[in-house]
Amino acid sequence: MAQATIKIPSELFALAESSRFEGTLELPVLSAGPDDYAFAKPIEWEVDVTNTGAAFLVAGIARGSATVACSRCLDEVAYDLEGGIEGYFLVEGTADDDFDGEDDELGDDEFDVLPADHIIDLEPLICAALLIDAPNMPLCRDDCAGLCPVCGANLNEGDCGCGRDGALDDFDREANPFAVLADFKFDE
Repeated sequence: MAQATIKIPSELFALAESSRFEGTLELPVLSAGPDDYAFAKPIEWEVDVTNTGAAFLVAGIARGSATVACSRCLDEVAYDLEGGIEGYFLVEGTADDDFDGEDDELGDDEFDVLPADHIIDLEPLICAALLIDAPNMPLCRDDCAGLCPVCGANLNEGDCGCGRDGALDDFDREANPFAVLADFKFDE
């Protein structure tokens, strides 16, 4: 199983040194609220790790193809996701000296401390990068008609013919807070 971990080599502990790392991550499903993005192939990632003195800056990109259910009709739709990986890992012992008083401005969730074994797990950073690129409401197409609220048929395939009840249309109009504007005369 492909892992997304990197071990910081000793030569990278010199100021301003940088190294590139790349690999793949097997992530079967990435959940984003009610949506589950399924990845058939491993996610590809590459990062540059730079020593900034008191910390290691991790910056790169993650790419993967995923399928998810359309938010309106529930048909499967494919998305190519590509997101920027960003992480900041403080070197133990230098955090208090170099960030005296500044860490309150950055906030606790802006950076992590480099683990004692010098191994960085990139999976949370990769997941965050892909989630930012994932659509809030995945659609199979922009004009997706969705499902019939009465019989559940996919309206993209044509009229369902269930004889949608006129009372249901009246209910939909009454439930809409903007329905009062339907008869408003804007010409005046």
